[in-house]
Amino acid sequence: MSAFNLRRPLRTFIVERQALIAKALRSYLNQSVHLQVVGDAPALSVAELAQTRPDLIFYGLDGAFHDVAQALAVARSVVPDVRMCVLSSYANPAVMQHSMTSGALGFVVKDMTPGEFDAALGAIAGGSPYVDRRFAGVARRTTAAAREPLPRVDNLTSRELEILRLITRGLSNREIAITLDIVEKTVKNHIGRIFSKLDVTHRTQAAVCAIKRGFVDFSPPMDLQDAS
Repeated sequence: MSAFNLRRPLRTFIVERQALIAKALRSYLNQSVHLQVVGDAPALSVAELAQTRPDLIFYGLDGAFHDVAQALAVARSVVPDVRMCVLSSYANPAVMQHSMTSGALGFVVKDMTPGEFDAALGAIAGGSPYVDRRFAGVARRTTAAAREPLPRVDNLTSRELEILRLITRGLSNREIAITLDIVEKTVKNHIGRIFSKLDVTHRTQAAVCAIKRGFVDFSPPMDLQDAS
C-alpha cells in the first residue's frame, strides 16, 4: 500500500452523527501537522465530498453495523484515492473484520486513549493499515484462517442462520431469545449445533465465518445521502 503524500497536510473529512464528538475530534485532528480537517457532517454526503476532496475520511459508527464497503464505494466514486478510518463505538471483532475486509485503512474504538489514537494517526498518515490493538490477535487469526478452506454450512437450518446473524451483531443469548420470542435454553442448544456445523468453538469465530460466507445482512446505511 502506498503512503500518503505528506508534502502537505492530509485533507481530512469527519462523518459523525454526534455533534459534540465531531467537534472534539475536529479540534484534536487539527492539532496534527499531518492533518487538516476540511469538513464534518453527520452523514456521508456526495456533494460535500465533491466540494472538499478529502484524502482521508474518519467514518463514525454509532451502531454495531453499517455497510462500510458501500460507504467507501460512494466516497471513491467522488474521490477515487480517498482512504477511510472507521471510528466504532463498539469493541466488536466482527465489526472490525467487516470494516477491514471492506477496504477501510484503519479501525479504532472511540474509548481508546489519546496516546493510542496518536499511534493510529501516525500509522494512517503514513499510509499503513491500523487496527485497535485489542484486536491484534483476532486480526492475525482471521488472516491465517483466510488461507484455509471454509467449512461447508449448507446444512444450517433457517433458524440457525437467523441466530448466527444475531450472534454476529453482538447479541447475547438472552437478547436473542427475546428477539426471537423463544426460551434462552433453546438459543443455547441452537448455538451448540451452529458451532458444531461451523467447526468453531466461540462466538467470534462464528461471526467471522458468517461474514466470510455472506450470511450477515448489512442493510444499506441511512446516512448515505445522494448529491441531489
